[in-house]
Amino acid sequence: MAIKIGITGGIGSGKSMVSHLLQVMGVPVYISDVEAKRLMCSDSFIRKKLQALLGKEIYCGSTLNKQLLASYLFADPEHARIINDIVHPCVRENFIQWVHHHSNAKIVGIESAILIEAGFTNEVDLIVMIYAPEELRISRAIRRDVSSRELIEKRIQSQMDDEKKREYADFVITNDDNTPLISQILNLIKSLYETTDCTSEK
Repeated sequence: MAIKIGITGGIGSGKSMVSHLLQVMGVPVYISDVEAKRLMCSDSFIRKKLQALLGKEIYCGSTLNKQLLASYLFADPEHARIINDIVHPCVRENFIQWVHHHSNAKIVGIESAILIEAGFTNEVDLIVMIYAPEELRISRAIRRDVSSRELIEKRIQSQMDDEKKREYADFVITNDDNTPLISQILNLIKSLYETTDCTSEK
């Protein structure tokens, strides 16, 4: 049985970079944001629920009307919870199936910005938080998303505070452009492999 790690962190922290490096090092990683978007288009349950909520125009054939969805999400903070309640159970079930398909791996990961908020903590064995100073996160996100500082700050405020995330984290990786990143990931993998080896010996 693979050790399941949850990879989380706020916007601009560098979750995607860490997930990519883990994949390069042989650790399969389920990218929940990508899979959620795929399921919103392909899963019949989600399609029916979104159409009942937002009307048939939420889809154009097999394509999701992202503009309509975004306008609904930004209209009221409660709307995000409604959408998440539709999508997250399907993502959770899909992740369970994905883990089963990767049963030969010693370690697998799931990347999610809202891993804790979405209740995925029960689906993983430990949580890895990617940390970066807020000002650095803002500048990264502005460059990446070609967005305004105001919008990025609003997105940060809507996410769980970093210090709160730390309370859940079993392992913290610092991604501040000064602390070597690869050595931290290698240390994480080494400690996890040692855990699996010890478990298999019992």
